[in-house]
Amino acid sequence: MASKLSAWNRLFRGSKPLVHTLRLQGMIQAGRGGGFGPQPLSLEAVERELARAFDKRVLPDAVAITVNSPGGSPVQSDLIYTRIRTLAKETGIPVMTFAEDVAASGGYYLLCAGKDGIYARDTSIVGSIGVVSGGFGFVDALKRLGVERRVYTSGKSKSQLDPFLPEKDEDLALRQRLLNDIHSSFKGVVMESRGAKLKLGEERAFSGEVFTGREAVEHGLIDAVGEVRGVMREKFGEKVRFRNFGGRRMLFGAPFSSDANA
Repeated sequence: MASKLSAWNRLFRGSKPLVHTLRLQGMIQAGRGGGFGPQPLSLEAVERELARAFDKRVLPDAVAITVNSPGGSPVQSDLIYTRIRTLAKETGIPVMTFAEDVAASGGYYLLCAGKDGIYARDTSIVGSIGVVSGGFGFVDALKRLGVERRVYTSGKSKSQLDPFLPEKDEDLALRQRLLNDIHSSFKGVVMESRGAKLKLGEERAFSGEVFTGREAVEHGLIDAVGEVRGVMREKFGEKVRFRNFGGRRMLFGAPFSSDANA
């Protein structure tokens, strides 16, 4: 698959194929985080490791990205996806993605970056191609407490969907318009990634339904059942080397990388 690239690389780094692996894990949201708790998955948090994984000076035979995320911010999902595809085009390095426990909603968006192969385990949860927005209404609660809500705006739409004010039809229409537009962008990414491989009708494929990895293969949402090391050895041979970036150990929000030959 990457024979020309590999021949060039061997002049500089020996005869064994090299695959860079990267883990994208967690809730997708803006920010970088810190400390030892769960880290947000955002472009800011992963852009350095992405750049290292696609390093032109090394030019690995492939980049294998593991995704374990239930989704989150559509903006951050698109930023990460776009950066991966841009780096792949600039370097010519093949990209394959692998779902672990879950690659749903924004997690599946990231999975679509694997233009050279998308994989999952039999029992991975994949899909949820949709957009959701929710909240609470406190109008009746305020009445019971004898509290009056006072809002002053310049611009008639500034107080739309205020949880302390009654819902209006025009507010709901606005929210649905936004959701539909974001959903349309999501569908465009999926169609660009899967295209004719998608075996489900659009109504079901883009309904927000989730599937197991086994079902996802049948429906064309992914290419096959597999995991990183097994698939890479099948493609590049038993002597393939792996270099890992991010997602292994964290120190104050900064990921370590490590080399592995087995």
